[in-house]
Amino acid sequence: MKADRLLSILLLLQTRGRVPATELAERLEVSVRTIYRDVESLSAAGVPVFTERGRHGGINLLPGYRTDVTGLTADEARALFVLSAQGAHSDLGLDGALGSALRKVMAALPAPHRPAAERVSERILVDPARWMQNSQLAAGVPDLGELQYAVFADRRLRLRYRHSGTPAPVEYTVDPYGLVNKAAVWYLVADLHGEPRLFRADRVLSAETTEETVRRRAGVALGEVWAALREQVERLPRDVPARVRVRRGRLDLFLRLHGGRVTAPPPESGAGPAEEWVELALAFPAAAAVRALLAFGADVEVLAPPAARRELARAAAEALRLYRDEDGT
Repeated sequence: MKADRLLSILLLLQTRGRVPATELAERLEVSVRTIYRDVESLSAAGVPVFTERGRHGGINLLPGYRTDVTGLTADEARALFVLSAQGAHSDLGLDGALGSALRKVMAALPAPHRPAAERVSERILVDPARWMQNSQLAAGVPDLGELQYAVFADRRLRLRYRHSGTPAPVEYTVDPYGLVNKAAVWYLVADLHGEPRLFRADRVLSAETTEETVRRRAGVALGEVWAALREQVERLPRDVPARVRVRRGRLDLFLRLHGGRVTAPPPESGAGPAEEWVELALAFPAAAAVRALLAFGADVEVLAPPAARRELARAAAEALRLYRDEDGT
């Protein structure tokens, strides 16, 4: 709609200052000629907007002109206030800033939209912590403030970092692109010797921002680096295929815990409730990883390969020896 486009142009000019007509046309997916017609409409409505020609020209607002019009619809207002329930701002120390910003937005909202925005906190709750996750461990994010400072200051970072399964920490000097919060876990995305790397914030033992300017690869943005790293993680080799059967009554829980290992969609429940067992194809990074299935006891049976069955038998025998009574029973 033209009214939405006019408001979008106005808000972009307020935020950015001078903006080339070609950029506005690309953002709003219209022609440059349409943008110039919209500028004429804004001017006719009393908005002090003007164009400057030349290489560094563009469309601009008269300096000092502001409007309190937000242009938010009811749905947009609700979407914005859901931010207050996300929790990531708490880790970044932005609780106060977010609350203040939302109060200012609330004051600028059209009166009919305010009740809907206010009800968001009463109707929507986002808990980012996973089930059965230790809340004290989840809350502790060492050096996140220092990581954040280096990211925004465009400075290199010196880290003492503990890798999983490695007792001794190592030291790195990295070039940060930014921070990513995935499933309530914070990651630092950075280059190490020009190669993209992922560092869990809760494994950073210490962080120090250096005086050196960050050396990011030209033309590479955080989103692009994160997408490449995420693809690498999701494509980690899974060398041990396995076939298991799960009691139907435990299938939902099994899929919640091990759904990421399933290599083919589980069969439809068309077989009916009389089918007690459901067969699944899984993949594990190593044969020893199948030991995790012992938590389901007799509700899960590994059918193949034989090496995986032997691994579970060894694990069960070890547990039996550990918990056997002194009288041998």
